[in-house]
Amino acid sequence: MKYVVVGGAGFIGSNLVDKLIENENEVVIIDNFSTGKKSNLNPKASVLELDMSIIPNYDKIVNCMKGADTVFMLAAKARVQPSIENPLEYEINNTIGTLNILKCASDAKVRRFVYSASSSAYGDSKVMPLVETMRINPLSPYGAQKYYGEVMCSVFSHIYNIETVCLRYFNVYGERQNLDGAYALVIGIFASQLLSGKPMTIRGDGEQRRDFTYVGDVVNANVLASTSKNVGNGEVINIGNGDNRSINQIADMLGGSRVYIDPVIEPKETLADNSLAKKLLGWEPKQVIENWIPGYKKDIGL
Repeated sequence: MKYVVVGGAGFIGSNLVDKLIENENEVVIIDNFSTGKKSNLNPKASVLELDMSIIPNYDKIVNCMKGADTVFMLAAKARVQPSIENPLEYEINNTIGTLNILKCASDAKVRRFVYSASSSAYGDSKVMPLVETMRINPLSPYGAQKYYGEVMCSVFSHIYNIETVCLRYFNVYGERQNLDGAYALVIGIFASQLLSGKPMTIRGDGEQRRDFTYVGDVVNANVLASTSKNVGNGEVINIGNGDNRSINQIADMLGGSRVYIDPVIEPKETLADNSLAKKLLGWEPKQVIENWIPGYKKDIGL
């Protein structure tokens, strides 16, 4: 089977590419390497290097998608705080880019489009766990842009006859996560600081809680979303562990000194209700962060 992974040089995308190739599929990667790394590329995958948000690239993208069963849309400028600082840059990439890829997939007659959405669409809710039917209330341009992608997936399923499904990820961690730069997440940031002999910087009091989800489990969710007969009409599905940890707890697991700095605008807590993923995809998480971190520390030399 042929698959196209948009953002296949990135953290989650490259792990997905490896799984698809392990299962003896043909894979084409589309990536502009603005955040993805060439060192992440699987040598058995074909690569089309271009910017998905530039409309003149449309024909090239359609041609590479022809004959593909599924397009996995993982490319995006990620994280909340950088999107607040650069909303126009994020809008062009995340909104126009997603729309362009959707239209290309539709015109290439791809059967299914699996979209990487985000739990940031929920915003700051006092009710936990977060269920897909809850009110959407993004607190950042990034959250709003990822939600717009969900809306467009539903529109394309109903108007352009392409099967779509949207996976709302909750705080993904795992192999190949960034250790530095604007797109690093908390575990990577802490690891980088500790490797540099610096204390971990914690925003606010550190009691904000997150549902940490292992990248291998996210990859499995994508594979199941491409094959499940229960989806295809723009369904939105939480992909989260169904438990959460405070930032202080993550710092405790990694070990080392810490300093507390000014808080930023962010949800106090995230926690996924993943029952819909179990029902529609037959998916459930296999990894817990306490079991993963000791091996990670050893691998990176902490």
